Amino acid sequence: MKLAFHVFLVFLAQGVFSSLHAAGAWEPTKPIEFVIPAGTGGGADQMARLISGIAERRKLSPQPLLAVNKSGGAGAEGFLYIKEKKADPHVIIITLSNLFTTPLHTGVPFSWKDLTPLARMALDQFMLWVNAETPYKTAKDYIAAVKEQSGGANRMKMGGTGSAQEDQIITIQLEQALGVKFTYVPFKGGGEVCVNLVGKHVDSTVNNPAECANHFKAARVRPLGVFDANRLPDPDWKGIPTIKEALGVDIQYLMLRGIFGAPGISKEAAQWHIDFLKKIYDSEEFKKYVSDGALKPSFLTGPDYVKWVDETEKMHRDLMQKEGLLKK
Repeated sequence: MKLAFHVFLVFLAQGVFSSLHAAGAWEPTKPIEFVIPAGTGGGADQMARLISGIAERRKLSPQPLLAVNKSGGAGAEGFLYIKEKKADPHVIIITLSNLFTTPLHTGVPFSWKDLTPLARMALDQFMLWVNAETPYKTAKDYIAAVKEQSGGANRMKMGGTGSAQEDQIITIQLEQALGVKFTYVPFKGGGEVCVNLVGKHVDSTVNNPAECANHFKAARVRPLGVFDANRLPDPDWKGIPTIKEALGVDIQYLMLRGIFGAPGISKEAAQWHIDFLKKIYDSEEFKKYVSDGALKPSFLTGPDYVKWVDETEKMHRDLMQKEGLLKK
């Protein structure tokens, strides 16, 4: 009887070991292509390259992550590229809210449901910015100047990333709430947007904090308001009022910073990526990046992530329909 029980324990232990081995059996066997559906210098580009750097320094992956920008068509190039990489676990993509806005506006044959959701890494804020050399010390000062120019040919120029994406949606919300008009000027990436504000080629932007952080610290640009319910908690940013405080209109918008895999990858491969991303999220370097860039830390994965993405897509559809930005 004891012998039989011993044999049972041996088989049980072997079974458990086999299950654990199978669950952790997959790992990258070649470099991971990290697709960025946006231009260089912007928030997505910065985060993807940061993740790649942390992985290398901390040896979190047996293979390197190679960041590749595919920004054409407001990110459609990157989305369609990974859509075609069916069952390939060596390709991942970082997504902003153009995951929703690009297919809704252009009709490109792509949906987030074509991909494998892995993890939400953070939520991004937006701010109203002007050049620091302008006389506009508050959002009210600037909007008063915008109103003066709204009826003529020399409207104030609002720079933003892409057309019919987050920046333009926020710009339209400002126009409708305040009765003003901007000339919207699209650029390929957030870094390029802020550079053009510093160069005085546009009058204002609604950039993410991370995209203008260095220029802000160098006193080249001035933030006038945050598009969120609360002020940012970080000491460097907490003096900036919310748009509601600054202008009396409650305009809020938070942008996704999420990671997806190619369609149809195995559960084991997906779990490896999720575990890897959680290690990145928990690293001191990533925490510092989140704090410095005024991001909201908000790791989410599994069914909760899928539910959040689905609800966020519906929100964008409703908002874009209201603003007349849906593909007809």
